[in-house]
Amino acid sequence: MIERIIILENVDPVVFFGINNSNIQLLKTLFPKLRIVARGNVIKVIGDEEELAVFEEKIHELEKFSIEMNVLKEEDILDIVKGKAPTVVNQDNLIIHGLNGKPILARTANQKKLVEAFDDNDLVFAIGPAGSGKTYTAIALAVRALKTKQVRKIILSRPAVEAGEKLGFLPGDMKEKIDPYLQPLYDALEDMIPPLKLKEYIENKIIQIAPLAFMRGRTLNDAVIILDEAQNTTKPQIKMFLTRLGMNGKMIVTGDVTQIDLPLSQQSGLIHSMRLLKGIKGISTVEFNKKDIVRHKLVQRIVEAYEKEVPEDTPKVKRKEVND
Repeated sequence: MIERIIILENVDPVVFFGINNSNIQLLKTLFPKLRIVARGNVIKVIGDEEELAVFEEKIHELEKFSIEMNVLKEEDILDIVKGKAPTVVNQDNLIIHGLNGKPILARTANQKKLVEAFDDNDLVFAIGPAGSGKTYTAIALAVRALKTKQVRKIILSRPAVEAGEKLGFLPGDMKEKIDPYLQPLYDALEDMIPPLKLKEYIENKIIQIAPLAFMRGRTLNDAVIILDEAQNTTKPQIKMFLTRLGMNGKMIVTGDVTQIDLPLSQQSGLIHSMRLLKGIKGISTVEFNKKDIVRHKLVQRIVEAYEKEVPEDTPKVKRKEVND
């Protein structure tokens, strides 16, 4: 009789072990000659060496399946232990499997273009209207790169620009003031990564979510870096951000140039950088439109209504980029 310790490095224990350790109980019935004890992300097994070798091989197959699919059901365990391929519905344009195995797809033509641009370039600009899936697709691509070990971390950032509301009047300390601006990034991650695993990633700084100002002075190696709401950056801010890109890094910059919250006299850094960097090898731009909107059907109608609106009063101060 020998003892072996198996460490599950990347799985979420709740997903892998099942509710009330139901998956471990199933494994115990499938390997009755072994004594199996699971705690945290560690499995201790005692038994015959040959039986242990088979068990360890199957555990690593289950681990791989669980990481990829974000789910591990009884039928999946039975199939893998018996040497069968688990039943997986192949879907076109799949990016990753999200929470509970939910497939996260590139659902529109431009979302597919973003996936292709990300694979072929180290810097991608993704611009377009609200609800077109720019940020969601970008974060899914970052999570995929992390899960497949293409990178070691994900950096998500947004400029904390006051969209008609004053930041200083929000209650709480600086983190509590800033977090509401970053919440959409958390929302997307919570769709893709189990809660305990996401908490672990954030605590260990494998996933970092921070305002744009916190990026100054950093060099970001082995990471996917996403700047969201980039239309609200100034020229110096976006230059600072773009020059954070380190070795084995990939960057996605998203924004909607119709929703700029900067003062009217202030030029959007996003518009300037897209124009300045156009045509440079390794940089790509994907332009989303109202046909890509995948939120409630009313969102597309709202966008169309605003596009058709004739302004009652022409602003006296035009944005700087108009005259540049």
